[in-house]
Amino acid sequence: MTYSHESEIEWERGSPTPLGASRKGNGINFALYSEHATGVTLCLFSPNSKHPFTEVPLDPGINKTGRVWHILLDGLHCDQLEYGYRITGPQTPPGNIYNPNHILLDPYAKGLNTAHQWGHQDLNQEEWSPRGKVILESPFDWEGSKSPRIPIEELIIYEMHVRAFTQHPSSKTKAPGTFLGIVEKIPYLKSLGVNAIELMPIFEFDECENQHVNPKTDQKLKNVWGYSTVNFFAPMNRFSTSHDWTGAMDDFRTLVKEMHKNGIEVYLDVVYNHTAEKNETGPFFCFKGIDNRVYYMINPQGHYIDFSGTGNTLNSNHPVVAQFIMDSLRYWVSEMHVDGFRFDLASCLTRDEKGIPLVQPPVIVAMIHDPILADVKMIAEAWDAAGLYQVGSFPGGGRWFEWNGKYRDVVRRFIKGTDNQVGEFAKAISGSEDLYGIGRKPFHSINFITAHDGFTLSDLVSYQDKHNEDNGEENQDGSNENDSWNCGHEGPTDDKEILKLRQRQMRNLHAALMLAIGTPMILMGDEYGHTKNGNNNTYCQDEPNWFLWDSLKTQADFVRFHKLLIQFRKANPLLQRKEFLKEEDVSWHGLKANEPHWERENRFLGLTLHDNIHLESLYIAFNPRFESAHIQLPGPPKEKKWYRIVDTSLPSPHDFCEDPKAKPPLGDTYDLSPYSALIAKAL
Repeated sequence: MTYSHESEIEWERGSPTPLGASRKGNGINFALYSEHATGVTLCLFSPNSKHPFTEVPLDPGINKTGRVWHILLDGLHCDQLEYGYRITGPQTPPGNIYNPNHILLDPYAKGLNTAHQWGHQDLNQEEWSPRGKVILESPFDWEGSKSPRIPIEELIIYEMHVRAFTQHPSSKTKAPGTFLGIVEKIPYLKSLGVNAIELMPIFEFDECENQHVNPKTDQKLKNVWGYSTVNFFAPMNRFSTSHDWTGAMDDFRTLVKEMHKNGIEVYLDVVYNHTAEKNETGPFFCFKGIDNRVYYMINPQGHYIDFSGTGNTLNSNHPVVAQFIMDSLRYWVSEMHVDGFRFDLASCLTRDEKGIPLVQPPVIVAMIHDPILADVKMIAEAWDAAGLYQVGSFPGGGRWFEWNGKYRDVVRRFIKGTDNQVGEFAKAISGSEDLYGIGRKPFHSINFITAHDGFTLSDLVSYQDKHNEDNGEENQDGSNENDSWNCGHEGPTDDKEILKLRQRQMRNLHAALMLAIGTPMILMGDEYGHTKNGNNNTYCQDEPNWFLWDSLKTQADFVRFHKLLIQFRKANPLLQRKEFLKEEDVSWHGLKANEPHWERENRFLGLTLHDNIHLESLYIAFNPRFESAHIQLPGPPKEKKWYRIVDTSLPSPHDFCEDPKAKPPLGDTYDLSPYSALIAKAL
């Protein structure tokens, strides 16, 4: 589309609200915040053109209210329009870096003119910068779908990556690697038993920004995971098959709508702690040129303060930045109907402009009390890259749920047989009352054993050390503290005994997750034992992240166990508690009933969960020792007997008894094999 009637464009003063591009009467209103700018020019483009067809300087005496620059344009006879800004300003004090040679992206743009094909976008090209799309209306038929509003204690969260979930040819989807590809797999998600998906970043990011090279292939690596946001309103074009003006928006909304129709909630992993502009050597396309000293934490020398480990930290408790974050969150809830957010490195959001942690961070307080976010689930990764660790103490109390990193570490250590963990393990699977007992509930603990960063479930039992050489960083990236155990051999092996032990340990870990009080989260691919070959930081690896659909058949035994244990949790209210365990709710056991051993060297733990209202009981035992445990079972409730549900040492299908009464009831004792778990139910 070309614009041959530029002289017909008329301008008026415009309005300072709302920020971004919006319809006002028959015209389009543009509004941009910049506190320190001395000049702002609006640049208008035909779609995909290299140069603007017109540039409109804003008169600070007319087109400025306070610190907001604005203008209303009439006569733009177009359906599709791209835009950006040139901004001039002072170079002092240090930290101001205005450069009118850059055409800057509006932070409030609802769509970007980025590529639609994966791997074809590079924001580091000097001759190109991202531009916003003018999106004034974007009607969508929600077909009456509503959020399932699942109680938090009933959730089974599934962390997943949009591209990786269906990109492999074995997915056999019509739209691999996209939002609609996930829609095609909703029947699978339902069969697995999950009722909430947590999508790794879907806001526009530049997958080509990574400068590292795979030393084995000499190929340039990608930023696959997307924890490097370019824009906080626009969904990723490369996750859509549509080239329509609002195609990515529509595809994402279709995903949400279909999930809701099927009783599944949708959470977004959001990264409000930093942006893709990185540090002084990073790209320059948005906040840096609009108001660097407002949007980022800057020290007196003008350098970026980095609490995110990526080069910069958003100045999230500055009033303007806090408002921007709130506007973004509200947009995704009100316009895109998402059900919750997981905040990456959320502890960054608790720091003031100098980086000092706050007791009542304004942006967190705003989230807690915002009426639009009132029913939204808020999950914090309660730490940051500079050592601030707030698990159990994240500001905001009961409004926030937390990724429980302590639970992850304790369960890993206990299951692999580390000494002095039995007491900590008991706390962890009881809902972590030591962390959340004051003012919160057990479901505030998001329990997880694996997540996108770190080893997969299979690699956790197959590797002692990380193997990240393919990342091109000389194996220096990724955590060195994995609490893993290779079961006797590093990596792949043909040793049948080691393979059996690994399968058993995977079952033990999954059992610990599904039996623990709290809210469980599982990692995409763990249900079949996905491996990343010991790489615990595959942020830059594409294919190693891909879900291998054929493995659901080749690893059918573990898939069956994984699904059945999820179903078991969902069917047992004893495991979906709203309150912490009281003395009458649980009995602890050692090898002898009601005689627990909490000493350092003990590695065995048994417990009975009681439901004194419905007269139901579960007996659970973990034996992470190198020798069998001869267990004395506690007495079952009156007129009932213990029936085995799970013994992780037994081959499939005996590892999980779908019809426990088809087998004889258990006697007074039970021999539990080394590195095994037992579940029995009173029937």
